[in-house]
Amino acid sequence: MRKVLIVLAFLFALLGIVFAILPMGTLGVLPVGLSLIFGGLAYYKSEANDKAVPKWLLIVAGLTLLVVIVRSMIPDEVEQDVQFEQHKIESKQEDLKDLEGLE
Repeated sequence: MRKVLIVLAFLFALLGIVFAILPMGTLGVLPVGLSLIFGGLAYYKSEANDKAVPKWLLIVAGLTLLVVIVRSMIPDEVEQDVQFEQHKIESKQEDLKDLEGLE
């Protein structure tokens, strides 16, 4: 049972890391939370000398959870391209002048 919990915690930790790296917002909280749960259960079921792997899984999942939370707090802003907007307006005005010239 302990090995199954460790494997599940490891898989969900990897999935959480992938979701933390990709721009998926807070979707990464779900696999990281499951990794924390399975890692905690594996830590609880382990004997005193076998707690190293679940402990490291809990540390990795905790750090990944921290990364997901911090990334969700940082706003995603797109900067306005003033030069492109100005070029678009000028192009529209030139097109209108060309259409008036055709008549």
